[in-house]
Amino acid sequence: MAAFESAYDPAWAASWDAVGLVCGDPDQKVKRILFAVDPVAEVVDEAAQWGADLIITHHPLLLRGVTSVAATTPKGRLVHRLITDGIALYTAHTNADTAAPGVSDALAAAVGLNSGLRPLDPDPADPTGRRGIGRVGTLPEPVRLHEFAEQAAAGLPATAVGIRVSGDPEQMVRTVAVSGGSGDSLLGAARAAGVDVFLTSDLRHHPASEFAEHGDIALIDTAHWASEWPWLADGARRLTIALGGERANVETRVSTIVTDAWSQVFSRTHASAVPQRSLEPK
Repeated sequence: MAAFESAYDPAWAASWDAVGLVCGDPDQKVKRILFAVDPVAEVVDEAAQWGADLIITHHPLLLRGVTSVAATTPKGRLVHRLITDGIALYTAHTNADTAAPGVSDALAAAVGLNSGLRPLDPDPADPTGRRGIGRVGTLPEPVRLHEFAEQAAAGLPATAVGIRVSGDPEQMVRTVAVSGGSGDSLLGAARAAGVDVFLTSDLRHHPASEFAEHGDIALIDTAHWASEWPWLADGARRLTIALGGERANVETRVSTIVTDAWSQVFSRTHASAVPQRSLEPK
């Protein structure tokens, strides 16, 4: 825990967030650690089958207050399963979002932004100006919006919903803002940053529609899970380095189970679905 928190300090988390050790004994020996986006039953199954002692997830299991963890609800059953199987659960949520590098740095790299990144919404508590939510960067060369969308889709793990695009497909884009997870609260920040396109997740109809009416900045909406999954490998790598790098005696693994909430898409002309709840590691 100390090694991981040296990279993702819980003090950086938003006041409403619930991060840190959710379930488990801090004195328990740890040999195998599974990284995943969501603390769901399929992930716990994978952890148990692999023999993991600890699961580190991005999303909290118990974000809202609870008065019971009885095994009469999905979350209660999960807590019981973790305790029975001797698997600890740790969460790094908004502290991983705001870290530098953090969730949005990994997302930026996945869609082709590899250098010169700055926070979209800087953390005022960071004197270095490096931490914050979202990232703004520049593509190596200007490309058309449809080309960047294709590049982003190729760089992110596949989901049933894929990505959605708002804007002229022939529009040239060079400056890009990204934010892993739900990002329509950052639409104003994206406009203030003067970017050509803003890539994020969970864009709601009315904020996106009003934003698009300006006709200047394109929007790309990705699956929430897909926008945060690239961070897992970076989190595992940074933990291994903090534990001694090649001398570390702890094994890490990134779950490839697709835990996005949406598994099928239907339209008047076709239906598409993810045939398996997993993906090949990148």
